[in-house]
Amino acid sequence: MAGKPPDALVSAARTGDQAAWRTLYGAHDRRLTVWLRSLPHGDASDSPEDLAAEAWLLAAAKLGEFRGSDDDFAGWLFTLARNLAANSHRKAVRRRTDPLPVDESADAAWGFARDDVAHVDAQDTTRELLSHLSRREAEVVACIDVVGLDVASTARALGMKPTAVRVARHRALGRLRRILSRPDSAP
Repeated sequence: MAGKPPDALVSAARTGDQAAWRTLYGAHDRRLTVWLRSLPHGDASDSPEDLAAEAWLLAAAKLGEFRGSDDDFAGWLFTLARNLAANSHRKAVRRRTDPLPVDESADAAWGFARDDVAHVDAQDTTRELLSHLSRREAEVVACIDVVGLDVASTARALGMKPTAVRVARHRALGRLRRILSRPDSAP
């Protein structure tokens, strides 16, 4: 995007430019869904895909209120999604619903391709390792190391300062190294 202002995509999306929305969606949707799957699940009726879709709808409705560059958009979008997920979790605690297992063979039946991000998401090992971390550390590692957000976007999404993100990630990775170096650990 040489020569374009730093918020060209967001500005274009505000005017209803469908190509700009597709570009923003393509850049962030899969990572957003993977990240939502790494969070504690709340209500079975609010799947990560549903929460991601709801976050996109909310982003479209509130785009006029967004103040930031194209680079800031991911952090803002993840913040919206995090708030929706927190609301879903609170609702589930109040309703005490239990999710049913998902039939993942449905993807193959419908012919959906599995890309690298989906491959990471499907790994039980990733979720198992994240479960050994505090919620904050798991969210930071999921944002940065699983879905590839930068420190600034992670900080914005999680409502943290960038320094706190770096510290949480450093501690989390140290804890994961200790877990993986145990003779009895088999990820």
